[in-house]
Amino acid sequence: MDTITYLKNFIKDKNIASITPTSNIGVKRVCSKIDFDCTNLIVEYGPGTGVFSHYLLKKMRDDSRLILIERNKNFGCILKEKIHDPRVIIVNDSAENVLETLRSCKESQADYIISGIPFIMIKEDLKNKILYNTHRALKKGGKFLVYQTCFQMDHHLKIHLDRVFSRVDTKYEIMNIPPLRLYEAVK
Repeated sequence: MDTITYLKNFIKDKNIASITPTSNIGVKRVCSKIDFDCTNLIVEYGPGTGVFSHYLLKKMRDDSRLILIERNKNFGCILKEKIHDPRVIIVNDSAENVLETLRSCKESQADYIISGIPFIMIKEDLKNKILYNTHRALKKGGKFLVYQTCFQMDHHLKIHLDRVFSRVDTKYEIMNIPPLRLYEAVK
């Protein structure tokens, strides 16, 4: 069901990165960088149908919060139908507005921000604005965890992350279709 939903939205919306949701292995690999015991707030850019969101909610403490920023209205409706958890706030907006989203949710800074938005397809100025605002939205020591299709080259994202974050690590996850390139950027 999720793959069909992704495919339909992929055809209509150029901002969707994949025709299929991230695999369980991919989700676990990205989320392995999260210390759920010490986490108060996680923000997710482009949650799609909620594959990461559901996993995060299983791992998060009862007093933690999850803000989902989804610009695709179809995915936003699916999330609102599927997720009924008081820890979740679903916002129909774009990642570059993360600071305004945090203010409207009465939050100041996040511990982690997770993103699968397709940076390869985002224009330079918007990419820089998203990364700059993401850095400002994170607590000191907070992490921006990004997963992208394996076709990303350093000039698509890593060099931009290196300009904004103090440390950026990358690795590949081949147990996903398509394989993923994972980024861990630390403030």
